[in-house]
Amino acid sequence: MGILDFLTGEFIDVIHWTDDTDDTLVWRFEREDHEIKYGAKLTVREGQAAVLIHEGQLADVFTPGLYMLETNNMPILTTLQHWDHGFESPFKTEIYFINTTRFQDLKWGTKNPVIVRDPEFGPLRIRAYGTYEVKVSDPALFMTEIVGTDGEFTMDEISYAIRNIIVSRFSAAIAASGIPILDMAANTPDLGKLLVTHIAPQIAEFGLEIPNLYIENISMPEAVEAALDKRTSMGLAGDLGSFTQYSAAEAMTQAASNPNGGGGMGAGLGMGMGMAMAGSMQNAGPWGARPTAAAPQTPPPPPAIERVWHIADKGKTTGPFSKANLGRMAADGSLKRDTYVWAVGLDGWKFAGDIDELAQLFTIAPPPPPKG
Repeated sequence: MGILDFLTGEFIDVIHWTDDTDDTLVWRFEREDHEIKYGAKLTVREGQAAVLIHEGQLADVFTPGLYMLETNNMPILTTLQHWDHGFESPFKTEIYFINTTRFQDLKWGTKNPVIVRDPEFGPLRIRAYGTYEVKVSDPALFMTEIVGTDGEFTMDEISYAIRNIIVSRFSAAIAASGIPILDMAANTPDLGKLLVTHIAPQIAEFGLEIPNLYIENISMPEAVEAALDKRTSMGLAGDLGSFTQYSAAEAMTQAASNPNGGGGMGAGLGMGMGMAMAGSMQNAGPWGARPTAAAPQTPPPPPAIERVWHIADKGKTTGPFSKANLGRMAADGSLKRDTYVWAVGLDGWKFAGDIDELAQLFTIAPPPPPKG
């Protein structure tokens, strides 16, 4: 620093800070040899606080406003300097500006799964992530506990420690909530507030507070999610008979669309597996055990497998339909002889009237009405 810069600095009596970053928490006002003129003007803007450190001791904290640094408005610093008689001279001190606004959209997440005890599933390993907000609530405590002599303290320097606190308190908050894992998605706002109450005491020791914390997702291991999906599918299918018919129809549809040409075989295998599962379940007792009575030695022949049909109309396909469905469609006129249909075993789309199995749907007429 040149002599001209030093002399210019001696005449500067306005101390202020404007922040053009989005992550600075603390900034130290730099002066030559930390010497501040007596009577200097200190400007503290909204969203800021100013802390004066004199000879390693915290001398005063200024909230937003305009201040004249004189003995009559700095009683602590006056006592430290022994200005009993209004001694007016430059004094050496450090001024730190602290950003007291909210820092938003900060990320948190469980790096490793957290084990919780669910009332329905028992012990579970879950992961969670979300965002949180943080702000300085006690500038003096924040300076003494966290910042120290750092002249430019950023949010990155403290965010890692905050994330660790959030994760460490997460499992305790989940256990205290008593909310089943399946209901957590509908209660994430309440869980976020509960987590904040668990974190607040420890964060307050640093002079910080978390106004809001958001849980964006809570996930379980893939194996547990797959089991839940299976359970949901069974619930949607209803009774076993409907589930078997649904599985058989799906197997035939997938096999028919197989470009490798194994449609017929795939459909037969799919239906065979479905019928076998239905037969084994129907032979079971009310609690899944086989009846104690002796079963017949010769099982009955399997029921005839009914083909299901697909309809092509204006470039779109619908189905599958049973023959009974096609009969009702023929009766109401939505299925005609020149409607294209297809089923497993056919070598392509054909007119419904050209297939013997379906032609009878158009030839059967009701008997004459009774005489009145």
